[in-house]
Amino acid sequence: MSAALERAIARFRRRRKDGTPSPSRRVTLAEFRAATEERLRGLEREMSEVKGRVNGLIFVLAGAVAVQVLLRLLE
Repeated sequence: MSAALERAIARFRRRRKDGTPSPSRRVTLAEFRAATEERLRGLEREMSEVKGRVNGLIFVLAGAVAVQVLLRLLE
């Protein structure tokens, strides 16, 4: 196991979900992985929401540009 993973597991062991230090309890690697996967799923959901918003803004911007072009052509 890499040193970075060991440090991450040690930090995870010291904290509970509410942020308070936990009693000395050993966290298994499976528990650590499950917690990490859940956090990643949350990040994926948030990123897909941001992606949808950015796509919406691009669509609105393209529409505004198209309207301006049409207005100039019809003058």
